[in-house]
Amino acid sequence: MNQFKALLLKEYKEAFRDKRALMVALMMAFMAPIMIVVMSKIIIEKAVDQPPVYIKFTGSEYAPKLIEHFKKENLLSFADVPEKDKAIWDERNIVINIPDSYAKDMADGKPIKVFLQADFNDKAVGPPVRRINGAVRDFSLSIGYKRLLLRGVDVRLLNPVKLVEQDTAKPDATFILISMLMGVYMMMAAFMSGLSVAIDSSAGERERNVLEMLLCQPVSTLKIVLAKLCSASTISFIGVLLVIVLTTISVGFVDLTKVGATFSLDIVKASTLLMLLLPICFFASACQLFLAFQTKSFKEAQSTVNMIIAIPAFVPFALMMMDDRPQWLDWTPIAGQSLIIEDIFKGVEVNWLAMLATSGVTIAVTVALVLAVANKLKSEKVVMALS
Repeated sequence: MNQFKALLLKEYKEAFRDKRALMVALMMAFMAPIMIVVMSKIIIEKAVDQPPVYIKFTGSEYAPKLIEHFKKENLLSFADVPEKDKAIWDERNIVINIPDSYAKDMADGKPIKVFLQADFNDKAVGPPVRRINGAVRDFSLSIGYKRLLLRGVDVRLLNPVKLVEQDTAKPDATFILISMLMGVYMMMAAFMSGLSVAIDSSAGERERNVLEMLLCQPVSTLKIVLAKLCSASTISFIGVLLVIVLTTISVGFVDLTKVGATFSLDIVKASTLLMLLLPICFFASACQLFLAFQTKSFKEAQSTVNMIIAIPAFVPFALMMMDDRPQWLDWTPIAGQSLIIEDIFKGVEVNWLAMLATSGVTIAVTVALVLAVANKLKSEKVVMALS
């Protein structure tokens, strides 16, 4: 036990010695809350606000009521565009052509073709075009209903079956995307914060010949690996803790009530998140140590280990795209934690059995990785980077 304490103390001293490297390692924890606030505000503005759309009308004098309907939907004439936005809307070049026969065809009850011209491959044009389509459809329906009423036809005959949707989701569930981003940042903090410590204590020590001297001492390779794992995991856990605390503070600056949601992270939820993410911290550090010891140099270790940072970002998005998710994914590392974090932010009761299962699997994989690294350190090829 004294040997392990001495090894752990040595690893902690080396991890906290370089303050600049430590700040860089924890940068993700400081940047994540800022990114969450900025992205949340953008998402909410897009979901709630209807920014003005400027259209180049030709023949607007033939359809004054249609133009008036567009104005109510904040679809304005290009003549009203502010000078600072003129270049943007001129480039988008959304044009609506109204035929001169509009009034006559309307009076005769004939179909009227209103032409919409735009670059439909331009992503910036997509939302304005959808709003124009919706406005024209609503205007057309209102005219059609009035004509039927004038002819004594009950407009309810057009909708014999009406589907009434009853949303059973809790208010917090309306910001699923925002909550998913929070979960992604928390797991990325677990992977990124301890990254530099894991690489330095493995490939770095090997290049400085510190590892070779350490292995010459009468101490087991398992204790050496466990000390390195605890050191890197501690930094990783500090990163996660900072993300949770700073996110709780920063989200207070976002008006989630615009999307009918509220955010509260009380001590119980925060403790649950920490319990859930603690195994991920050890799992991430174990993966990084395992991969770093497979490389031949510090530079190769950096490029190799950096590749696994994408995993906590990729898995939640892959889960979101799945319509029929296999049950076993609920127990796997990262996927299981990601689903439980989403439930916590939604306000859904935590499935403790699933949490125990995914934590157990994560710990089991971590133990397997630690044993594999400890066994590899007995090989001269790995220690001397000969293979």
